[in-house]
Amino acid sequence: MDANSECSDLRSRVAVVIPCYNAGARLRPVAARMAELVEHVIVVDDGSTDDGVTALTDDRVQVVRLDVNQGKGKALLEGFRAALKITGIECVCTCDADGQHAPDELINLYRAFVQSSADLVIGSRTFGERHVPLRSRLGNNLTIFITALLLGQRLPDTQSGYRLHSRRLVEEVLRSVPGGRYETEMEVIIRAARRGFRIVPAPISTIYETRNRSSHFHKVRDSFRIYRKLLTAVFYRR
Repeated sequence: MDANSECSDLRSRVAVVIPCYNAGARLRPVAARMAELVEHVIVVDDGSTDDGVTALTDDRVQVVRLDVNQGKGKALLEGFRAALKITGIECVCTCDADGQHAPDELINLYRAFVQSSADLVIGSRTFGERHVPLRSRLGNNLTIFITALLLGQRLPDTQSGYRLHSRRLVEEVLRSVPGGRYETEMEVIIRAARRGFRIVPAPISTIYETRNRSSHFHKVRDSFRIYRKLLTAVFYRR
């Protein structure tokens, strides 16, 4: 596939879903740049109480609103439903709203998606870099170990929200994943691994801000939910 054809396919075949909860001014540049890369950008407002979503005036961006905050997982599922209603969409990208994913890396993720015939491409950060806190490095290494042990597949960054999903995987997720908060992304991996979908990691930049107040990940509560989801899935199967 040449570069022009690749960009054309990216524009018409990929929908970008951006779940958002109180991301403030960080949301607008992310949505605007994604709208330059693809024809369909869907921002799911998960009951925000700030003016981040209302400040979006770009008519290239579709906004789906949830009346109250329901969690990132619920917002992702709403975005998936909206994406599948668009004719010709073969791939759904998810991207965080807070600027910690570089929109321009979408083309590299899409290239990996096409070349590997993947169902799920996970943008994988490098946690060995000095600016990443030790706690995050240790937590990621533990998750890699547990995931490899229980699912039989080594994935370098299971918590990255920068992902590409095939249409058939999105359809499977909507049939079988109830949705929740941050643990939903782990459940998508579990579902993909158990059902034989092809999962491929692809490198992305590590943009880590220790004082990013737009991140709503609770290190204790949400980490517990993620590990509980992983362990429950394995024991349920047994």
